[in-house]
Amino acid sequence: MHILFEFLPLILFLGAYLYKGIYFAIGTLMVAMPIGFVIKYIRTGKVDKMYMWSTIFLLVFGSAALYFRNADFIYWKPTAFYWAVAVAFLISLWVGEKPLVRRFLELSGELPTDKIAPREWQRLNLVWVVFFAAMGIANIYVAYNFSEKFWVNFKVFGLLALTFVFMLAQGLWLVAKLGGDEPAAETPETD
Repeated sequence: MHILFEFLPLILFLGAYLYKGIYFAIGTLMVAMPIGFVIKYIRTGKVDKMYMWSTIFLLVFGSAALYFRNADFIYWKPTAFYWAVAVAFLISLWVGEKPLVRRFLELSGELPTDKIAPREWQRLNLVWVVFFAAMGIANIYVAYNFSEKFWVNFKVFGLLALTFVFMLAQGLWLVAKLGGDEPAAETPETD
């Protein structure tokens, strides 16, 4: 149910695009995302920061696309968002006690994150930086080298599939790392 709830604004975006084109789809998404954000907040009592920032980026880029009647703004929205997230993850290596990926994964409160050495958390954080930077590049490449319809499908299904594969691979890595019973000892650098 939670995954469907997260995916619903994209389903509405696709349906609106197929019904009346890109500008109608942008307007539909600009209504659906804030409603989804509020509903999610009411249900959980917590602010989902990624959803919040994605909604803010959508409202800014979507408004520009509608005002100027230029779909390029909405093409750039995912790229700008992914690159901003990549920068946030990169900066977290120097700001705060823990890399952002560790803080993000600790939100569940169920992972024994102390089993992973700090250096491994930094490396995983860099993997997230590369992933989000690559997602931004992939989005803008598809937007400018394929048809609008192809980009819409890529935005709805392709980016989601790539994220799913990334999360699955990361989940497998975490399971392997968290499989032992002892906390991780910091090992000397051999790089």
